Amino acid sequence: MATDFVLRRLGALDLDLASRLHGEAFAPLGERAWTRQDMAELLASPGVAGWAVQSEESALGIALCRVSADEAELLTIAVQSTARRRGAGRVLLAAVIGHARQAGASSLFLEVGADNPAALALYGRSGFRAVGNRKAYYRRGEGAPADAVVMRLSLTSGE
Repeated sequence: MATDFVLRRLGALDLDLASRLHGEAFAPLGERAWTRQDMAELLASPGVAGWAVQSEESALGIALCRVSADEAELLTIAVQSTARRRGAGRVLLAAVIGHARQAGASSLFLEVGADNPAALALYGRSGFRAVGNRKAYYRRGEGAPADAVVMRLSLTSGE
């Protein structure tokens, strides 16, 4: 189902929103939700930028990335469960990729749970390739931890 989205930069007034959306996306997996303070500290860090995507009705997701020298990292992307598979994640990821390119990064890295096939598919369709694995990286509440797949996207035309 296609939806029209509005993309905007995250700012200091969006800390509660960003924390809420992160919690809604990751707490059900047993992960610690990032707090308002976590978001404030991240957004105040050098090289960090964030975006929110929303429909006419409400905010649906957020993404944060960090650019340092010629590398960028997707810190988080979180989309409400009711908004998944409607394009919000693609819009957020495209904003991160565009920002990283504009900032002069040659590579964009991310880590994603090996147990998250939807996210792995999104990143694969966007050109990311697996370059590593972190065993038992993500704590899943009372369940077994999940491995993280480290992925990389080349932002230069030569690769």
